[in-house]
Amino acid sequence: MRRFFIASEDEIKRGETTDIYFVRTQEILRAKGYNSVKVVAEVTTSSLPREWKWGILSGLEEALRLLEGIPVDVYAIPEGTLFKPKDYYGIRVPVMFIEGKYYDFCIYETPLLGFLCQSSGVSTMAARIRKIVGKEKILLAFGIRRMHPGIAPMLDRAAYIGGFNGVSSIIGAKTIGKKPMGTMPHALILVMGSQVKAWKAFDEVLPSEVPRIALVDTFYDEKIESIMAAEALRDKLYGVRLDTPGSRKGNFAEIIREVRWELDIRGYKNVKIIVSGGINDENIKELAEAGADGFGIGTSVSNAPVVDFAMDIVEVEGKPITKRGKLAGKKMLWRCPRDLTLVVTPFNVKECKCPLCNNSMEPLLKKYIEKGKIVQELPTVDEIREYVLSQLEIIDSI
Repeated sequence: MRRFFIASEDEIKRGETTDIYFVRTQEILRAKGYNSVKVVAEVTTSSLPREWKWGILSGLEEALRLLEGIPVDVYAIPEGTLFKPKDYYGIRVPVMFIEGKYYDFCIYETPLLGFLCQSSGVSTMAARIRKIVGKEKILLAFGIRRMHPGIAPMLDRAAYIGGFNGVSSIIGAKTIGKKPMGTMPHALILVMGSQVKAWKAFDEVLPSEVPRIALVDTFYDEKIESIMAAEALRDKLYGVRLDTPGSRKGNFAEIIREVRWELDIRGYKNVKIIVSGGINDENIKELAEAGADGFGIGTSVSNAPVVDFAMDIVEVEGKPITKRGKLAGKKMLWRCPRDLTLVVTPFNVKECKCPLCNNSMEPLLKKYIEKGKIVQELPTVDEIREYVLSQLEIIDSI
């Protein structure tokens, strides 16, 4: 009996999370003798959600682990790459392609796209928020309570890759090799019956490496409770967290300004203001400018819209062929290191110049799997995150 409705790694690897028509396709190909036909299938998207101008590819490591051991070659752009749906000339950008017998890998299309689509959506939203607030603000992923717990590791990894500083879940933190980060719930204060008791208990019980961040909106005005927390913990207080409910928010930016002012005039300029509750890429700029030092962000990241990738055959037995609306043939993606301009060419093109600055462009699609074996050393999550942040420094758009 399945206690939780989640697929195991073995079930995913066996192709049991695929759509049934791929299994039926395999049966037909085998029965009619087409199981040796070699193809090239590429992964692209025609657009990004909400008219986003760019996305961040993530989920690649899972996709590669899925195809590991299958007799195929796989090319992909590196995980964490900032991409656009179309290149400078309006050609759809391939983020991955697979070469091999279609029979061997067709049942993996569904889970492979799932790995890439959802993770890339989360990483893109996280990167958008990081780009909006800049490098110095603290971003914590609080969103696992809004999603199925079985995907908590993926959600937290994708948020971290996109530029967040830390994650709240134990298993997500293990996945990225960090310690989980968080503050305290209202429940602690309610059970103890006093804000001050709860703040002091937090300080007395937990190890010193845990930042003392007091939740300051349980019973009284945020300004009053912030002052109370500062006076209770003094130099030990790292920050205060405002998790003000929507019915009480009013002008949240003004509340933040009030708290900052009242703390500052009492000599608590080093106490940081962390805010949470309903934070997204549309309202975070105003709150950051009002004086918030950090943000606990949940639903808007964990429930980010997916990137709608699709996989299409573009070559059969070495001949370019594809469905209507797609472009046939194996392709190479080139990128200018100066301005991140993208250009798609036939795969056999040896060099490419940037149409904007005439600089030499770099081939972006790298071979990750050869005959079923992973041939590239996969980067750590910290390396991917730094790669994302370096690209955010170059682009101007959100």
